[in-house]
Amino acid sequence: MSALLELRAVTKNYLAHCAVDNITLSLARGEFFSLLGPSGCGKTTTLRLIGGFETPTAGEIWLNGARIDAVPAYRRNVNTVFQSYALFPHLTVEQNIAFGLRQKSIPDSALRVQRALDQLQLNGKETRRPHQLSGGERQRVALARALVLEPEVLLLDEPLSALDPLLRKQVRAELKELQRRTGITFLFVTHDQEEAMAMSDRIALMNAGRIEQIGTPEELYRHPATRFAASFLGSMNWVKGVGIRPECIRISDVGALATGDRQRMGTVTGSAFLGAVCEVQVLLESGETVTAPYNAGGPGFVPGQKVILCWLPEDELEFGAEASQ
Repeated sequence: MSALLELRAVTKNYLAHCAVDNITLSLARGEFFSLLGPSGCGKTTTLRLIGGFETPTAGEIWLNGARIDAVPAYRRNVNTVFQSYALFPHLTVEQNIAFGLRQKSIPDSALRVQRALDQLQLNGKETRRPHQLSGGERQRVALARALVLEPEVLLLDEPLSALDPLLRKQVRAELKELQRRTGITFLFVTHDQEEAMAMSDRIALMNAGRIEQIGTPEELYRHPATRFAASFLGSMNWVKGVGIRPECIRISDVGALATGDRQRMGTVTGSAFLGAVCEVQVLLESGETVTAPYNAGGPGFVPGQKVILCWLPEDELEFGAEASQ
């Protein structure tokens, strides 16, 4: 796939700090790409730079072969869905969706609005106002308003954060399917690891204004480049500087037959029931605390119980001095 959107050594400085520090990335046409990272890492600033709401201190932004970092926001063929949705409360669903088309005097606006209503399953709600809609419906109206303009890139700034957990899972599946159907490049900003991994073709993990690692969800999870990447993408245990994912650890009573090249003795300090599995916290003799899962239908482990933890050498993740930052 050819590159549609490129950031080349982009930096954004404010008086007090550097929000985006010399980042370079490339998005393919038709890709679902996520910027993932903790609060304050620069991901929303990066989105605003692409959308034209901020100007880079240094670097270049290219869209479809043309440099756009000096182009006003309204002339860039990108559109943004904000965290708050930013719907007009006095307008109906249909009027909200059509707003941008009318501003640009696009001739086939009625056809486009109807197509957007169909795509986002909003038929029958055309005359309702935002306060008469559920959170999921408001989110779909915001998406429809952005997609109706047929942008080359759709920018999404944590659009699921206002939804309850059950609705978030439903809507993220709908969002991924919508992206697949339309073929529009999505750039999605989130701090939620599960959200990014469930929807993305590729992820750029950000930390302190820089890109820590870029790859598919599986690449970032199985082959993290740094200690930060290993810890941010899923749970991680650290034993003498070596990382082991909890699911790679097998736990057994001291009297049971233990298998695995790596074995450590420990004492159970607590456990948590999570439905299909339980998680046990174990204090190793070496002083580290480790989490290990086990089948919730099996025998339990109680605080004070002596246990053995086992794992395979190939499941260990090690990082050099630079990668451990």
